[in-house]
Parts: sequence; structure tokens; C-alpha cells
Amino acid sequence: MKQSTDRILTTHVGSLIRPVPVLEGMMSKVLGEHVDEEAFQKSVSEGVADVVAKQAEIGIDIPSDGEISKPSFHAYVIERLGGLERVPPEKGAYYAKLSEEFPGFMNQYNAMYKSMWMAPDLDPARVQKALAVPNSSCRVVEPITYIGQEDLQRDLENYKAALEGKDFVEAFMPSATPARDDADAGEVYSSMSDYLYALADAMHEEYKAITDAGFVVQLDLGLPARNQVLPGNPNPSPEDLRRASEMQVEAYNHALRGIPEDRVRYHMCWGSMNTPHTTDVPLREVIDIILKIDAQAYVIEGANPRHEHEWMVWKDVKLPEGKILVPGVVSHQTNVVEHPELVAWRIENFASVVGRENVIAGTDCGFSQGWNMARVHPEVQWAKLETLVEGAALASQRLWN
Repeated sequence: MKQSTDRILTTHVGSLIRPVPVLEGMMSKVLGEHVDEEAFQKSVSEGVADVVAKQAEIGIDIPSDGEISKPSFHAYVIERLGGLERVPPEKGAYYAKLSEEFPGFMNQYNAMYKSMWMAPDLDPARVQKALAVPNSSCRVVEPITYIGQEDLQRDLENYKAALEGKDFVEAFMPSATPARDDADAGEVYSSMSDYLYALADAMHEEYKAITDAGFVVQLDLGLPARNQVLPGNPNPSPEDLRRASEMQVEAYNHALRGIPEDRVRYHMCWGSMNTPHTTDVPLREVIDIILKIDAQAYVIEGANPRHEHEWMVWKDVKLPEGKILVPGVVSHQTNVVEHPELVAWRIENFASVVGRENVIAGTDCGFSQGWNMARVHPEVQWAKLETLVEGAALASQRLWN
């Protein structure tokens, strides 16, 4: 991966708000309606081309394809993994904890956050009908295999075409980690470790295809310890969380075997929701686990006010030689556009503790982790990426002067 050798480079976490034609197609699929697949795929390829062109126009150094084709940053792999069967979802323990602490807030938040920034061009009645369809969980009914080759190849081709003629430093593509906290392994696997390694073997194929195509791959989903919950165990001990997180990291590294470390980045945040975040585990308690992941770059939330102070963790924790830190210096959770001076100040804080060449400026999380999860208005999304570039330029002037 490229480092910030003569200026602070810029990137983001990956997902961008999908265009209306793509949203129309995804809603139709959720509702079980007929979809003209050729027209839908055309809207996806055009959407990828548009967001890549916009990133080039703004001046982002290391872009993504916006995850335009994926209905969700993580749930998309249900379609790419054989051996899973959809089942009705269960309420997540993380949300249950927040609901206990902030019952009134969470009740209102859950009723509105998915529709708040939905494109007004969409039929409101169809939007509400699609949003009412619960996201599926899944259970394992057969050994896990990777069956997403066609979808993955289409993503890679769309991205390559969109990048042609553009002057980027390099490019990355997000991919889900080999961990599914919504899946019941049932009787197919005798242990969680066996199940995780089976997922790792399957997802290895996706990671390798992405890097073989010339892109950096970003593993995208936090560790169990980040939100202090485990499947079936809403009140785990710190020891339970560490064991589960370390087991996941072992599976991640198994999935990354044979892939050069300098073609890998890992994203860690505490969930994309605009919620109180009072149940978040401090970075200091999990950073040693994160640094065991075989990635060159670590993309870690840093603009969220619950975690903004944690740049100081790096005063005591040494970033290993050759590694890169990609801190979030712009938030995806608020429609307030950060001032470039604030962005520069955040960048300079991180540079002061890990070295300017080891910092790439990023965002906390994706702007739209799923078709139904736009976190800000599209105009604000682009304004935030513009201020990211402006802030990085200000910081560069000072750091290299």
C-alpha cells in the first residue's frame, strides 16, 4: 500500500449512497417482485462509474466502488456462500442493551433512521413496505462453500471500467470478514472454531480475487469485543469477549493466507448508528487484538465523539513498523460538515503519535452500509469527502513545512 510520503493521502471506508435506479431494483428484490436483471445490472455499473468519477473530481486518493451492487456491506455474502438458509431474525443483543438504557430514544430511532434520508424520488408507500420486510438471519444447513464467483467478477469488471483513465494513487474494495454473528452453525460444525475456519476458507476466494485484480482488499466488520456482546450471550465477561475476538482474528488470518499483507486493510468501528454509544468498549482494551490481524493498514473510527480522544492511545501503543493507521477524521453519523481546520487538527494529532508518513485520512464508517441505511443526505456525503480532502491538504502544508 502507498504511504503518505510527501502529503497526507485520503480515503474512506467504502459504502456510498446508492443511486435511485439501484435502490428501485433492490427494493423490488426485497419485495419479491420481478426485476429486469439486465436493466438492474446496467444501473449498478452506471452507479459505480458515477461514484468513482465523483471521488476523482473531489480528489480522494484511494477510492472504492461505493459497494453500489451490494444490498448490505455484510449481508451480501448470504448470496455468495453456499450452505446457508435464511431464517427470521433475532433482535441483536447490542440493540437490546441500548434499549434498556435509552428505551424512549431507541424506540423513536428504530422507527425513523432507515427512512430519514431515503431518496424522495422513490414511492413512499413502496419504501415503507420494503423497510417493513425484516432482514434475514441465517443458519448453516450444509458445509460452507463460496458460490459468488459471477457476482464478484461483475463487481471487479465494473470497478475496473470505472477507474479507467482516472488518476488515483490506488484503489480498494471492501469485503465482509469471515464471521457471521447472525448464523446458527447448527449440527454441521461441531465448534465455533470449525465454523469460522470454514467461512475463512470460503471468503479466501473473494479476498484473493480482489487482490489478484490489483485492488487492496478491506475486511469489514468489527470484532465481538467492540460492542461487548456475543450471539446468545448478551452479558459476556471480558474474558469471553477476548476469547471470541481472538478466535475471529485467527480465522481472519487463515482467510488471508498467501495474500501479501501490504494488499490488506482492516476496518474497525463501533457500529454506524447515530446512537449514544455508551456500550462501546474502549479502543485501549482491544487494540492489541486488532494489531494481530495480518493487514498493513488499520481503519479505525476517530471522529465519533465517543472515541475522538482515543488518538492518545497511540502515545502508549506503538504502531508496528511498516503499518499504516487510517483514522476516521470525518464522521458519517451527522449532517454537520466538519471544518477543514478541524479535520487538519485531527490528522495532526494522529501524525504526532504515529508519524506523518503512517497516517492516511479516512472516515469513521460507510455513508450507506445498506440500501436502507443512508446515514446522511447525499449532498452532505460529498461535502464531507470534500472537507476531508481540504483538511488533509491543510495538515500536509503544516506537517511538511
